Amino acid sequence: MELKAVVNEICDQADEFLAGVTRRDEAKAGIAELLTIRYAKLPPADKKAVIDQVLRVLDQEGFFESSAGGADGEEALDGFGEA
Repeated sequence: MELKAVVNEICDQADEFLAGVTRRDEAKAGIAELLTIRYAKLPPADKKAVIDQVLRVLDQEGFFESSAGGADGEEALDGFGEA
């Protein structure tokens, strides 16, 4: 499974499924729950990598600082060292 695609999908939907979330720990729990529901077979190490990367992108986008959040696909890819 392509982890970059999973990160992009979650970042693209963050405004919707993390509506009202203002703290990283709340977002982390929500992302983990989403991964459990949609990607139950994803190994724990991959789940952790996806959560960490999504949180990094949301931080870069100022998600926790304002009502705006999420990222487009290219920005999410940048966190993996690729353009």
